[in-house]
Amino acid sequence: MMEFISSRNNPRIKEIRLLKNAKVRRQSGFCIVEGIWHFIEAVEAWKQGAYASLIRVFYSPNLLKSEIALETIQQVAHRGVPCFKVEESVFRSIAEKENPQGILAIVRLRQPTLEDLNVKEHSWLVGLVEPQDPGNVGTILRTMDAVGAQGLFLIDGGVDPFHPEITRASMGAIFWIPTIQVSFQEMIDWAAFNEVTIYGTSAHAIKLYNEIPQFNKPCILLLGNERQGLTEPQRQACHELLRLPMSGRVSSLNIAIAAGVMLYYMQQKLS
Repeated sequence: MMEFISSRNNPRIKEIRLLKNAKVRRQSGFCIVEGIWHFIEAVEAWKQGAYASLIRVFYSPNLLKSEIALETIQQVAHRGVPCFKVEESVFRSIAEKENPQGILAIVRLRQPTLEDLNVKEHSWLVGLVEPQDPGNVGTILRTMDAVGAQGLFLIDGGVDPFHPEITRASMGAIFWIPTIQVSFQEMIDWAAFNEVTIYGTSAHAIKLYNEIPQFNKPCILLLGNERQGLTEPQRQACHELLRLPMSGRVSSLNIAIAAGVMLYYMQQKLS
């Protein structure tokens, strides 16, 4: 029988509030997953041994009306995952959304390392240098899933990989795509050892992105951060440096849009 939580001072509710702090998320490896679609994606990834492990599930019977979600809760409860019924006002106090769907889970995101990557299985990757916006990172993961790219490097810090906005914007793709935190030098050394071609994007590039007749695998699409792009040493580390044409007054695109343009073009031209 599932425990019913009716107090905002319940230790499990306090744990969820603590996970809204980036430092706590990083130390625990936990993230908060809210909403029916994201919950079901996390469950599927957990079942298939991907990059998400289900820790605890919380739902409000008054808010959650989805039969699929309710059935999924019963399934994971039978498999030993602690599930809790939560009084509506208490659930609303921990939900991020103004109109919550009534389902929330604590998920552990498995953090792979460079040693976990096999270039035969992970032959098309993306590297983001010091990304600042979790929504952009999530959107890039969603696009990577759409085109079939197989891994993401978060380089030299930047965004919190456990931020709930990444989960939301990626539509759960972060549960399936290995996301690896590395330094720039570690990424360069790994690429050199594995004979990986690095295609960098920069407004300083001479060559347009669509002037490349073919992209060679294994490869990394490397993008600089939202403020300054790739630095000169980072540009020099790339085997090819490419730019997107800009015909108007603005000098650059949002990084997630730029990544989308590049990824779909690369999908057509990969060897």
